[in-house]
Amino acid sequence: MYSNPTTETNSADVDQLNSFLRGELAAVETYDQALDKIEDAYVRQTLREARVSHDRRVDLLRQRILVLGGEPSEGSGVWGGFAKLVQGGASLFGIQAAVAALEEGEDHGRDDYRADLHSLSTETQTFLSTTILPEQMRTHDVMSSLKRQLKAQKAS
Repeated sequence: MYSNPTTETNSADVDQLNSFLRGELAAVETYDQALDKIEDAYVRQTLREARVSHDRRVDLLRQRILVLGGEPSEGSGVWGGFAKLVQGGASLFGIQAAVAALEEGEDHGRDDYRADLHSLSTETQTFLSTTILPEQMRTHDVMSSLKRQLKAQKAS
């Protein structure tokens, strides 16, 4: 029996996109948990904006998976449990620790996208490079900046 290279490529892309989707779902869950615990208005607004960006990526990844004939993951899987563990621990230590944990999650997401991008079809690489990765870089930069601001405030 012959296999269809396009079907194999789509299957590999769908598997990887579902992995990215689970990471984005975990990010949304983690931001929700942080928003439940943080009262500072400026920090909350910044976290809300990052959460909205991750939520948009969830929608975009789901759409791409469907276009490729795949079934989008429904939950965050192992990453959701990890996100709860990290955020739960961070919430015990306050805003700075929570933002540091969120920045670490943004680092992880950025690194995942970069590491796995080249194993995908050209079309999926283009999709990720033009829609998903720029937003990942933006939320990473926002969390890094917020972390520096909070550290500077604490030092002064």
